[in-house]
Amino acid sequence: MKAYCLFQEEIIDQAGFDAYRQQVMPTLAPFGGRFIVRGGHFTKVEGDMPYSRVVIVEFASREQAEGWYHSPAYQKLVPQRLKATRGNLIIVDGAE
Repeated sequence: MKAYCLFQEEIIDQAGFDAYRQQVMPTLAPFGGRFIVRGGHFTKVEGDMPYSRVVIVEFASREQAEGWYHSPAYQKLVPQRLKATRGNLIIVDGAE
């Protein structure tokens, strides 16, 4: 079953975020991760959404998604992302 990393975020340090963004792609490849939403325009139709960006990364399985998140390569980037953004991240199973 596919799994998705769903980021809701606000960029608070653009230069720091740009540096993070340049480094994140190579960490995804070994786990088969691919961006399906990458900060595009969205319309809030219900509820609260305090963040300006949504990012969704698709993986073939929860194991791959969690493997990517906990990988040494990505964990080196987490402090950089947390310093450059404010928001949250969840891993959610797909419907199929």
